[in-house]
Amino acid sequence: MARRRERSPRRPRISRRTSAFIALCAAVVALFSVLVSLQSVLYGTPLPLSFILGAALCVSPLLSISHPRWAIGLFTAGALALPLTVVPELAIRSPWPWSVPALLTFVLFVGVLTFLHGARLGAFALILGAIASLLAPLLRPDMVALPESSASATADLIVTTAVASAMFLIAALIAGRARVAAELTREKEHSALEEARRALVEERTKIARELHDVVAHSMSVIQVQASTAKYRIPELDDAAIAEFDDIAATARGSLTEMRRMLGVLRTEDQSAELAPQQGIDDIPALVDSIRRAGVEVGLLLEGGETAASATPAVQIAAFRIVQEALSNAVRHAPGARISVRVRAEARTLRILVHSAAPPRSPDGHGGGYGLRGMRERAEILGGSLSAGPAPDGGWNVDAVLPLDAGVAADTIAAPSLRSPALSTPLEKENP
Repeated sequence: MARRRERSPRRPRISRRTSAFIALCAAVVALFSVLVSLQSVLYGTPLPLSFILGAALCVSPLLSISHPRWAIGLFTAGALALPLTVVPELAIRSPWPWSVPALLTFVLFVGVLTFLHGARLGAFALILGAIASLLAPLLRPDMVALPESSASATADLIVTTAVASAMFLIAALIAGRARVAAELTREKEHSALEEARRALVEERTKIARELHDVVAHSMSVIQVQASTAKYRIPELDDAAIAEFDDIAATARGSLTEMRRMLGVLRTEDQSAELAPQQGIDDIPALVDSIRRAGVEVGLLLEGGETAASATPAVQIAAFRIVQEALSNAVRHAPGARISVRVRAEARTLRILVHSAAPPRSPDGHGGGYGLRGMRERAEILGGSLSAGPAPDGGWNVDAVLPLDAGVAADTIAAPSLRSPALSTPLEKENP
């Protein structure tokens, strides 16, 4: 027997938000390193001031994530103070009042603030940064005393404002698209939740309609027996006849109420089912229909005489569980061998549907509600149902139902039906 390949554990994926934060930190560190060096060498700013004011500018994008208003104040103060600390003889040869690293930091700050906190705060930061840069030439007239220096400062202000404004627009558009995508995701999740609720209600309604047919048949038998008792048993006295008449009247009234209940359960697009409800005796025909579709299915029926004594509700639940389990196996593990085993014991009916291959979906039913419906069918009768991986790597659906629906659930707990014989197709045994 070939050994199954052991899958190596998957490495935990880094979320998109964490990746973006790491990239932002890397950009901030790179800008700070370049800004401090250039500011000290090309502009003559004292190194301590370069560190302090450079940190004020470069830390602002990170601070804006949690404290946007503090970040705006810190960045505006740094953008106003940094151009004032330059030496004119050195700074006249480089862009001023915004150096290239400071310009990139300004653009990054406006983009992060706009994307995370909206266009209003982004525009506020853009305007304050532009005002701070406009104040620098007014506070340092010696830097713009020469005509060529004044033209250079004007061009620097125009380029900085234009690039920052472009980043503001881009960030606003990306943020709007992200908000729309988040709203669509929430709507999809809400729709999926509503679909799950609707499917659950439909499944429960279907179970209720089937149980209605069973109970209605029993009530009809009670009503007929009570109505004909005085003709079948001539020695009845008047009191007993009156009692039977009351029982028949109560049964007729109960039938009327049940028909009204069925009308409430049945929706407009559902019509009354005219075919009789299937039971355990119909499981072989169900398996044959699956075989005709090209699926290899084995069937083993044990205790046929005991199974025939099961109540109609149990008969219907057993058929539906086998039907849904086969459908799930064919749908989610195509091509796999399937084994069906139905065994009737003294007080319980045990059903095991085994698929030789696991389902393609990790939960075993591909996001559907078949398992939930099968489990509810079992539990409503006082039984139990479990579904999960089999020792051979396949998939098992294991159900235990009481032959008498009145048996308590704790009296039918039993070991699993897993057996080595189920790893191969089973021959059909006539009950």
